[in-house]
Amino acid sequence: MITAHAQDSFERIFRKAAQARLPLDSGDPCEIAPIAEAGSGATKDTQVVVLTISSIVFRLLLILHFDENDSTRKYYLNEADDRPFQEVFLEVCNLCCGAMNQELLRYFPDLGMSTPYVLSARCLPHLRELKPAFLSSYSVTLNGSVQLAATICVCAHAPIDFVADTNAIEETSGELELF
Repeated sequence: MITAHAQDSFERIFRKAAQARLPLDSGDPCEIAPIAEAGSGATKDTQVVVLTISSIVFRLLLILHFDENDSTRKYYLNEADDRPFQEVFLEVCNLCCGAMNQELLRYFPDLGMSTPYVLSARCLPHLRELKPAFLSSYSVTLNGSVQLAATICVCAHAPIDFVADTNAIEETSGELELF
C-alpha cells in the first residue's frame, strides 16, 4: 500500500527531476500534464526507455516515451554531435532517473538503479501485470515543440508513507555515480 502522501511525493520527485534533467538548456520550458493512460497517443513507432530504482520496500519503473522524429532528434542532437540519437537520449533519461534516485535516497537509504533499456511502447498495457500500487502517466512538452511522455509505475513490497521535501535547491552538475 502506498499512501496518498507517498504517491504525491513520487509525483513531485518525478516532476522536479524531469524539469531539471529532460530539457537540454535550463531556460527551455518543460511542461508536464497528467494523462489518462500509459501509451495514449503512442504511434506504432513510439519507443520507451525503461529505468528502474529498487529498494527493499518498492520497485519504481520510470518509463520515458519518445518518437525518434525530426523535432526530437533536432532538440537532443546538436550539429557537432556525431553520436547516435539513442545514445544521447539514453544519457538524458539516465540523468533524469538519477535525479529521482538522489531525492529518494533521503527517505530510502538502500537504492539501486538499473541501466536504461529501450522497448516498444506496445509493452505499456502489460504494466498492469506487475500489480502496481501506483501507476501514473504524463505528457511532457519541451521547449514548446518536443513531445515526450512519462509513466511512473511503483510496485510496493511493504507499506510506503513519506512526504518528500522537493523545495530544497541542490547544486549538481550531472556527475556520474559509480557503485
